[in-house]
Amino acid sequence: MKKSETAILVGMLLGTALFAAQAQEIYFCVDSKGRKLTADRPIAECVDREQKLLNPSGTVKTKVGPTLTTKERAAQEAQLNKEEEQRSIQAENKRRERALIARYPSQAVHDKERAEALAQIGVVRNAAVNRVNELARQKAAIEAEREFYAASPDKAPSSLRRQLEENAHSTEVQNRFIAEQDAEMVRLNARFDEELVRLKQLWAQRSPAPAAASAK
Repeated sequence: MKKSETAILVGMLLGTALFAAQAQEIYFCVDSKGRKLTADRPIAECVDREQKLLNPSGTVKTKVGPTLTTKERAAQEAQLNKEEEQRSIQAENKRRERALIARYPSQAVHDKERAEALAQIGVVRNAAVNRVNELARQKAAIEAEREFYAASPDKAPSSLRRQLEENAHSTEVQNRFIAEQDAEMVRLNARFDEELVRLKQLWAQRSPAPAAASAK
């Protein structure tokens, strides 16, 4: 027999053996009635449950999951998306925690930044308070001028009334601004308080465990 014919024959034999080995792979499952079923292809009675693909030796080659309905696949996909979202949230929280502890390595640093932030708000708030006090003095001067016309109000210049209206409007604006700054201080303190709670936990995790007390 020629070498080429021998090679062809060997190839055919190997292919046949491979096909035979694949054909011997068996699907196995236990159906809803408790019956143990086997087949050379996926078992229709077990589409709702896991099936095992066995090697010729009887060992498990792989497992085939249940065939899902459209509703089940949608539910599974929604669950996977939810899990992925939770993992993303956890990763983002870890990133923020690393950034937080890098920014505030100690409570002294955190306290200092809180004080500086509050001081900045205090500066603009005090400026508004000073403006309100100035407006109050201006109003008193305008009211004093109007007293000259108390006996004959019709003779009072219209400019006095406009000045009083403008003064009242400006005072209202400044008081509203002061209230906003007060609210910002409350918000700022709440943020720093919340950060401090988490930072204390992070600092404690970072600190080495205290050494055990020496035995007496």
